[in-house]
Amino acid sequence: MRALLGIGTNLGDREENLAGAFSGLEKLPGTRLLAISNIYETAPFDVLSEQGDYLNCCVLIETGLTPIELLHSCLELEAGLGRVRGEYHGARTMDIDLLVCEGAESCTEELTLPHPGILERAFVMVPMSDIFPGRNALGLDFAGAYEAVDKSGVRLYK
Repeated sequence: MRALLGIGTNLGDREENLAGAFSGLEKLPGTRLLAISNIYETAPFDVLSEQGDYLNCCVLIETGLTPIELLHSCLELEAGLGRVRGEYHGARTMDIDLLVCEGAESCTEELTLPHPGILERAFVMVPMSDIFPGRNALGLDFAGAYEAVDKSGVRLYK
């Protein structure tokens, strides 16, 4: 199965955090990285407290894991990279969101696929469009939402 992940970090050495996420994903059983988007810097979204800017990107992987196994593996990887879950949308060393899984949908308390916030978040759609320039990510058509969303706060990093 191919899956698209959104990755973000705004604490510590953000570049090192991203490198750790890429390395950790490559070590998941039966998983390989197929594509990594450009990296973008963005202001925090929907936050309750002041925090630093994020580095965000999307990663396309191929994996033998099921969506729920992939979710659990991503949560373990986040924790291994220092993620502490506290306040809602709080600052974090690592955030790995399972955005879309090819041929899979889910609507449970634990996992919703496609991720419910994709079509409202420029910091997700801009890097997704690097990997899917036709604006169709593994069956999710995001062309209309991409055109409508304000992308002015999404800046190419370096």
